[in-house]
Amino acid sequence: MNRRTALKQLAALGVLASPAAAALAQDAGFVVVNPPQPTDEPARIEVVKFFHYGCSHCANLAPLLSLWAKQQADDVVLRHVPAQWNNPQLEGLARFYYTAEATGDIGALHDKVFAAVQQQRVPLHTEAGVRSWIAGKVADEKRFMDTYKSFGVQSMLQRGDQRARAFKIQGVPTLVVDGKYLTSSSMAGGHEGAIRMLDQLVARARADRKG
Repeated sequence: MNRRTALKQLAALGVLASPAAAALAQDAGFVVVNPPQPTDEPARIEVVKFFHYGCSHCANLAPLLSLWAKQQADDVVLRHVPAQWNNPQLEGLARFYYTAEATGDIGALHDKVFAAVQQQRVPLHTEAGVRSWIAGKVADEKRFMDTYKSFGVQSMLQRGDQRARAFKIQGVPTLVVDGKYLTSSSMAGGHEGAIRMLDQLVARARADRKG
């Protein structure tokens, strides 16, 4: 899904969309990031999924990636970075993600947010929409909303945007392994192909570290 198509789709949902799968496809199914970028946890092989909640491809990849992550060794860590692209509505969805991550609610809410945004058209890019939707879904609604407006979450938004810019992310879902290798479902021939490519790239990153 390209950027223009994604914007049209989420505009129809009442939420502006992000670009989707990057037009970087190579025969190998991945590209080498040049220059490589630092990761947040250098001691482990970091896999980053760039995504946003209005992207149907991101929603379809999510359960496959979650299962894949549970099967990995302790030296692999999966992180999510919501795309923003200087778009206020995407920034609002990203703020929700970082809030739920900070409060420890992301595990219970993550899959539900895809459905809420894409199927139920809940305006989770707004504070009012978030406040209404989380009622009964989190243990401490006041803490959630206080965190939503916190400096800490604002810092997470800025850091996430910086990472997307550093990797020149032009579409979602995009997967980056150890700051060195970038792939996507479109580059790898589908969601299952992307998961297989992750296995290859993690093995490559592990070999790099031994090298």
